[in-house]
Amino acid sequence: MTLVRDLAFGRSGDKGDVANVGLLARDDAAWERLRRGLTPELVRAHLGGMVKGDVEIYELPGIQALNVVLRNALGGGASRTLRFDQTGKAYATILMGIRLP
Repeated sequence: MTLVRDLAFGRSGDKGDVANVGLLARDDAAWERLRRGLTPELVRAHLGGMVKGDVEIYELPGIQALNVVLRNALGGGASRTLRFDQTGKAYATILMGIRLP
């Protein structure tokens, strides 16, 4: 099994109660493995109850990247939440630990 961190660089951010994680593949082989192996179901299973809404993954093939969108993931958003990580910056690090099948 391969970890996402072995295949990609990541960065996360927020817009309201939506967090997104950008994953940029390290090379061509990593891009193919990442785009085929990382699914919304796998992300949801890894995050458990942290995300209350949908998990969506958008491919950006021109730059070999994925945009992972996590809806209802921030407890209402940065100005409303009582969570320690109000802006979802930790989500990139958390997704790096996903084991791809």
